[in-house]
Amino acid sequence: MTTDTGDCEVIVIGGGPAGLFCALQAAGTAGTNPRVVVLEKNAACGRKLLVTGAGQCNLTHGGDIRAFFSHYGDHGAFLRPALLGFTNRDLIAFFESRGLSMVADAGEKVFPATRKASDVLALLLRECRERGVEVRCDEVVLSIEGSDGGFLVATGTARYTAPHVVIATGGASYPATGSSGDGYRLAAGLGQPVTAIRPALAAVAVEDYPFSHLAGISFDGVNVSLFREGRKVREGSGDLLLTHAGLSGPVVLHLSRSIEAGDVLKVSFVPGLSRETLQRDLVETMAAHGTRQVKTILADFCLPERFVKELLHQIGIPRDLTCAHLSKTARNGLIAHLTAFSFGVKAVGGFREAMVTAGGVALADVNPKTMASRRIPGLSFIGEVLDIDGDTGGYNLQAAFSTAYAAARAIVDGRGG
Repeated sequence: MTTDTGDCEVIVIGGGPAGLFCALQAAGTAGTNPRVVVLEKNAACGRKLLVTGAGQCNLTHGGDIRAFFSHYGDHGAFLRPALLGFTNRDLIAFFESRGLSMVADAGEKVFPATRKASDVLALLLRECRERGVEVRCDEVVLSIEGSDGGFLVATGTARYTAPHVVIATGGASYPATGSSGDGYRLAAGLGQPVTAIRPALAAVAVEDYPFSHLAGISFDGVNVSLFREGRKVREGSGDLLLTHAGLSGPVVLHLSRSIEAGDVLKVSFVPGLSRETLQRDLVETMAAHGTRQVKTILADFCLPERFVKELLHQIGIPRDLTCAHLSKTARNGLIAHLTAFSFGVKAVGGFREAMVTAGGVALADVNPKTMASRRIPGLSFIGEVLDIDGDTGGYNLQAAFSTAYAAARAIVDGRGG
């Protein structure tokens, strides 16, 4: 049996950070708010938020908001109005003005000073309560239908009507937290175009991986180029981590939105040095220090000792070989391995491991200023359900809050339909 709960002004589907923030912004201040309802499928809100940043919740990034645009692949332009309308400074001020201080680490990643994602969630829920938002958990939305100029939303136990519906269900990554792609189904059922989804911010498994025993070793600021069918299609730079099965670290995670099985990643372990420059430096150094061992020369390039030993082994260079006895062929092999070590991609990590989802509700059919559907009046999309995926470092949560704010303001101002 289902019950009719009566009319609402705004129904937000999804109780993550985007959904809760949109709801509290749409509700306005205590005593003046319209009826805003959040429908959350889980027994409690914010399950994915609680695991972000290993539970520490990297909310946003420091610096000028205009520097954010390049951190969303090809979709930074779409986010420009939302990010400028509610910036990282605005987000920090929202939490700090309500008693939750923020701190930034050396890389300008911004966290709550308590380093607890639970404190962020608690504040959002408190704001919702104070503004009269009805948060209903264990409410799985089964369908959305157009009804008398608005929408009829059906769950397993109730029916709701409203002129405004905001889909904030997240993506398909970390499905154990409830992010199982429900929003894509709901959007498609209403006739809203949805692009193919795939894991993003995911580690890469490598064919015939040679460094499994070196898992945990990391490199600072390396250059990585992505090749497909012999042609370079992407490149990036950043920290790299060797895992048991392949490659991870920010540089690989950021490229993962573009990586496919069968691609080749070429890594330069000596950033800033071209093949020609490295060759010249090695020739000069080895000529001047013929009695030094090759491995000690390589240590001057700030390469981990265990990695150097394995690299020499793969090329067939004895660990105790001196520079004077290194053949030209071996030296050229060493240079090639250091400047363009090739890793064949076996697979990109799946949705269970990926931090976010690439693909989703097609941006061409969403107004970037209001997050409203260009096809269906009264319907809006915010957060990860959109075809947006940002880099690590707080960019995805900032996008969630900024799009939520844009949608809520548009609804309040009468521009959301």
